[in-house]
Amino acid sequence: MNLTRKIISSHLESGSMEPGEEIGLRIDQTLTQDATGTLVMLELEAMKLDRVQTELSAQYVDHSLLQVDHKNPDDHLFLRSAARRFGLWFSQPGNGVSHPVHQQRFGKPGATLAGSDSHSPAAGALGMLAIGAGGLEVAMAMAGKPLFLQMPKVWRIHLEGELPDWVSAKDAILELLRRHDVDGGRGYVLEYDGPGLDNLSAMDRHVIANMGTELGATSSVFPSDDETRRYLESQGRGDDWRELSADSKADYDREETLDLGSLEPLVAQPSSPGNVVPVSEIAGAEIYQSYLGSSANPGYRDFAVVAEMMKGRRVHERVSLDVNPTSRQILLNLMRDGHLGHLLESGARLHQAGCNGCIGMGQAPATEHISLRTVPRNFPGRSGTREDAVYLVGPETAAASALAGVITDPRTLDLEYPRINDPDDPVLHADMLEPPLPEDESREVKLEKGPNIVTLPEFQELPDAMELPVLLKLGDDISTDEIMPAGARILPLRSNIPKISRFCFEVIDEGYPDRADEVKDGGGHAVVGGDNYGQGSSREHAALAPRFLGLRLVVARGFARIHWQNLVNFGVLPLAFRDPDDYDALEPGSRLAVEDLRRQVAESDSVRLRETGKGREIECAHGLSPRQRKLILAGGLINHTRQELEAAGAAA
Repeated sequence: MNLTRKIISSHLESGSMEPGEEIGLRIDQTLTQDATGTLVMLELEAMKLDRVQTELSAQYVDHSLLQVDHKNPDDHLFLRSAARRFGLWFSQPGNGVSHPVHQQRFGKPGATLAGSDSHSPAAGALGMLAIGAGGLEVAMAMAGKPLFLQMPKVWRIHLEGELPDWVSAKDAILELLRRHDVDGGRGYVLEYDGPGLDNLSAMDRHVIANMGTELGATSSVFPSDDETRRYLESQGRGDDWRELSADSKADYDREETLDLGSLEPLVAQPSSPGNVVPVSEIAGAEIYQSYLGSSANPGYRDFAVVAEMMKGRRVHERVSLDVNPTSRQILLNLMRDGHLGHLLESGARLHQAGCNGCIGMGQAPATEHISLRTVPRNFPGRSGTREDAVYLVGPETAAASALAGVITDPRTLDLEYPRINDPDDPVLHADMLEPPLPEDESREVKLEKGPNIVTLPEFQELPDAMELPVLLKLGDDISTDEIMPAGARILPLRSNIPKISRFCFEVIDEGYPDRADEVKDGGGHAVVGGDNYGQGSSREHAALAPRFLGLRLVVARGFARIHWQNLVNFGVLPLAFRDPDDYDALEPGSRLAVEDLRRQVAESDSVRLRETGKGREIECAHGLSPRQRKLILAGGLINHTRQELEAAGAAA
């Protein structure tokens, strides 16, 4: 077997390992962060969970660190109290970004992880099978339930060669995005092997596994080898290492070779991670900002290389060089080794350890001015500036451009490339990670709820007949950042669904919430989407907030995996056009009617809609598993779980 199937088979609780079939996986670890974790903890409370049932669950505070009013700090207190109540590790604000901190302290070869963050597959750098999911699914995993997903295909990426000077792991994943775009990995786990692995550190692998999400992949997996052992031993966790790899004659559904030695510095232009060209093609464009950090370039060397490039030099007077350390531990090591001083002396601006500007929490660029960023995404407005111009690059390109003031191919600098490896003797820092309380103590903890934390809304079951106006018609690759924006104005409302819903689709159509209100009492509304609808972040607010506004039906050419699951979990029926021409025929204002809906969902693979006024029928596929059909009929996963618990209580 290949490595992916080995891990799945050892954790399989239900289903068949046939691609496309629904499977249930036993989950060893969970990861939640503050932008999604507040809802997860409210969901655990609603389920009356006594204590998490996983081997390890960790709650991080890394996204919403700005404290401009009471909302974020109130949520931090709530999350800490919930971690103490339910038996989770708690990473304090300022300790760092969830993914690199989890790799430092908890990553374990061969384990499974479910994370309420779409970049959770970064843990695959250590030989884990880590899957991003909606918060409600992660809450169920924390309660000891399987994580359900469609059995993925496995795509072997055979690595050869060694990265040239001025090229890093970011350029490797950008090359895959250049080849396959943002939906090329849908339905696959990307599994890496080959002699090129010998030249990639554990944190290089983290960069590649993290941004496999941008290809639409279910996850990314690296073998656990000597480099994995070196890394874990350097973190004081050598006992967690075990060797893991695919069998020598393993089968794959797809195979590809990537020669690391052939790569050059690459850049993803606005506004998609898949819009990739060589840096040399656009060199010379004036920039405003160069931004270092995020879960997509979180390693020691990603900062240290830049520090050495800056040594004895000054950032261009027009450029803001923003440095966002990804963990307190990495910051301490940069300080110990003298790199931090070089960055500060160059004129760089140092921010706290966390996600920060990657999610629009500070460091927003000037309007329509170029911002080069070592982050994973450049969706429109995600930076915090609505009319932004964000380009995704590796650290070498970011630093070279900060020095020159224009987009610069780092190979053109008159500098010797500073090859830097991760230290084998790093300063270890775990003081800001609070361990779970003993079970008898945790039962005495009361949840601390500030005034911004509102009980989750309740939703009705799926009706048997609907006639819905189409309020929006959208194109391809609509991201969850466009459905439910992030940023400093909006994310603090993540635990208040009525308030955050007022920002739905703001980037595309500010009038959407008001129009939704007008038809909400009449049964709700529908949205029409193109292909890859809902790509990007796992935030379930992108399903939950529109559902609160009355969204009952999304009809699209195709869906991104996590958002499709989130729609189902909150009782929104996702349908895919069987005939692409039907997408072209629909417009905002069209009305879609359906009758005998509950039977169609329960007994058929198709649902027939009728465009009223034209009498035209539209056949759609729902693709729901038997389990998901029950969820949709009940009005979502919470309703279904409540019904099961009530039935069990009545039977007892």
